[in-house]
Amino acid sequence: MSKAGYSPSFKRPAEILRMRRKRARSESVSTGGRGSVSSPGQGASGVRPFSPGPLFSGQAGSGAGVKRRNPFASIENTYNSPKKRLVIYNDEDADSLGKPLGSAVEGETSTKAEATAFGGSLPFNERLILAEKREQGVSVKKQPSLSEDDSLFEEDEDMFLEERTPILKSPQAGVGSSIAPPVCVEYPADWSLKTRLLFTSPLPFSWAEQPKAQEEAQGLSQHCRAEYSALPQSIQEPRSCAELRSGFQQCLQYWQHPSLPWMSLFPRMGAERSFMGKNSPWAQDPALQQCLMSEWSVSLSSLYSLLKARLCPYFYLCSYQFTALFRAASLGGSSSISALLSPTTRGLREAMKAEGIEFTMPLLEERRRSKEPAGTSHDAPREQEEHTELSEDSGKEGLDDDDDDDEDDDGGFSWLTEMGVQDQIKKPDNISIKLRKERDAVCLDHRPESVVCVEGSHTFTLINFLINCKSVVAGAGSQAGLPPTLLAPTPFKGATLRSLKARSVNVKTQVRSGYQDVCSLEVTGPIMPHCLHAVTRLLRPAQRGGFSTALYTHEPTAVFNTRTTTEPVQQPVELGGCGLHPGTVQQLQEPSVLGKTALRQLHMNSYSYSWKA
Repeated sequence: MSKAGYSPSFKRPAEILRMRRKRARSESVSTGGRGSVSSPGQGASGVRPFSPGPLFSGQAGSGAGVKRRNPFASIENTYNSPKKRLVIYNDEDADSLGKPLGSAVEGETSTKAEATAFGGSLPFNERLILAEKREQGVSVKKQPSLSEDDSLFEEDEDMFLEERTPILKSPQAGVGSSIAPPVCVEYPADWSLKTRLLFTSPLPFSWAEQPKAQEEAQGLSQHCRAEYSALPQSIQEPRSCAELRSGFQQCLQYWQHPSLPWMSLFPRMGAERSFMGKNSPWAQDPALQQCLMSEWSVSLSSLYSLLKARLCPYFYLCSYQFTALFRAASLGGSSSISALLSPTTRGLREAMKAEGIEFTMPLLEERRRSKEPAGTSHDAPREQEEHTELSEDSGKEGLDDDDDDDEDDDGGFSWLTEMGVQDQIKKPDNISIKLRKERDAVCLDHRPESVVCVEGSHTFTLINFLINCKSVVAGAGSQAGLPPTLLAPTPFKGATLRSLKARSVNVKTQVRSGYQDVCSLEVTGPIMPHCLHAVTRLLRPAQRGGFSTALYTHEPTAVFNTRTTTEPVQQPVELGGCGLHPGTVQQLQEPSVLGKTALRQLHMNSYSYSWKA
C-alpha cells in the first residue's frame, strides 16, 4: 500500500544530528538480523516507500535496500505524521482503512493482521489515544509491544505529547497554584499624632478627589452614626466605587475644641510663629478668657465621661507646653483608664504630687530595671514606696550613679570639723546643696524620659487638676489666654466637626532607565491613630495591595508609644460602642511595641505590611 509523498523542510543542526544518530542505530539493528521480519504488500523491486514501518522482506532478503531517511525531512510533514493523522482520521477514514480507532480503547485484542498492517504494531494514532486514556485514568488492556523500528520515533512522539500538554495553568487548575497568603496583615499601633501622610503607589489616587455631594453626605452620615461599609478584597474600578469614595470622606473627619476658622490650633508646641499676626481678641480681655476656659472645662469633662462610659476610645489635650493622651480601659495593653503626659517639668510633677496624683515614669523605670542585676535584695524596700518617689529616685539613679543619698543634712562636710579646718574653708549654703541634689531631676525636663503615666482613679484627679491649673494656659506670647486644643474621634460637648485636607498629585520620578510615573496622595492635619488605620484599610483594596507611606510625626507625642505595663489584660473590656471600626479597636488594644519611637515609613507589597520606625 503506497503512501502519499512528503514535503521536505529545513531543520536545525541539532535535529539533524539527532536524526543521524537514530539512523545509525537503525542500521546497526538491521544488520543484526532484523531483516527476517516480513510485511505484506512488499514489491519485488525492493523499493520501500517512506514509512515509519519496518523494512520489507524482499528488501531485507536482497540486502540491497537499507532503511534511509532524508535528514532534511520533517516527520510532521509526512502523510503518516502524528499531527496529520490526528486531524484527518475520523470514523469513516478508519473504516476505509479497515482499522477501527476505538479498538484499543475498548480493550479489544487486535488480530495478527491488524497488528502487522503497519509494520507489525498498532498505528501511532491508536497508541496516542491509548496514552490519553491512560492519563485520564481509564483502564485498558495491555496491547502488543511496539516493534523495534517504531522505537526510532518514540522521542518524536514524546515531543508531540509535550506540545499538547499546557505549560501554564490557571489558578483553578490546582491548589498548589493559588496565591500565597500575605505574611503580615497588620502593623503595630502608633499612638503619636501625625501632621502629614504621603501615600505613593503605581496606581492613581483619582478616586480620592472631587467627591460627589451624595458621597460626601454619605461619608458624614456614616461618621456620625459610626457605620462602616464592607469593601471587597480588590476593586477593579475605584473611581466608580461609591462605598470607597464615601468611606474615604468618613476617614477624614475628626472633632475639635476650640475651633477658630482663621487660626490653626494644631500643633500648639513650638508653633508661636503660626499664631503671630493673628487676630486674638481674648488676649487683652479677661472676661473673654474666662468664657473660653468655662466652655473648655465643660468639653473636657464631657470627654472624660464618654471615655469612662467606653463611648469614646481616646482623646488628646494639646497645650503650649505639653500634650496629654487619655485612653479607655483595655487600650494600649492597660486594664484601666490611663493617661500619658509629655514632656513634663519638675514644677509640673511637683504640682501633681501636691494634688495627690500618683504617677510613674515608665522610661526611667525601664532604664533602672535594665541596669540592675536580676534578683537583688537591697532594692526590695524601695519598690514598696509610692510611685512618685520611686520615679524620682529612679531618675536620679538612671542619669547619675552617685552616693549622695547617704550624705548628712550638712551636705557631707562633717569631716572638716573632725580635722579642725571647718572655719578655714567656705561651705556652700543649703540652697546650693539642695540644687546639686536635684540637678538630675531637673535634667529630665522637656526630654522624652520625663513622660509620666497616670492610671485608674487618679486620671479623674488629673482632669480636675488640668481644669484648675493656670499653667495650662499661656500667660504671655502669641497663645496667651487660649485654652488647650482637644482632639477626639467621636463627638462631645462643644466640639466642632473638622476635616483633614487631602489632595492627589501625579509626578514623575527619575529611575535608572528613565522616568517613572508615581501617583501620590497627601493628607494633612491632626492625624490620630484611628485615621491612619482607616485610610490604610481603604488603600488595601483600592491600590490592589501595593502602596508606600511616609509618616510625619509630631515629635513630642512619639513617646506615647511607650509601654506602660508589663502585665497582660486578663479580660478585655468591650468597646463595640466607641465609634471605631472593629479592626481598628483590635489593633489599638495590643500593647505598644515601638517604645519612644514612632512609625516613619509604612509599606504594603502583595497585601503584606512592612514598616520602619
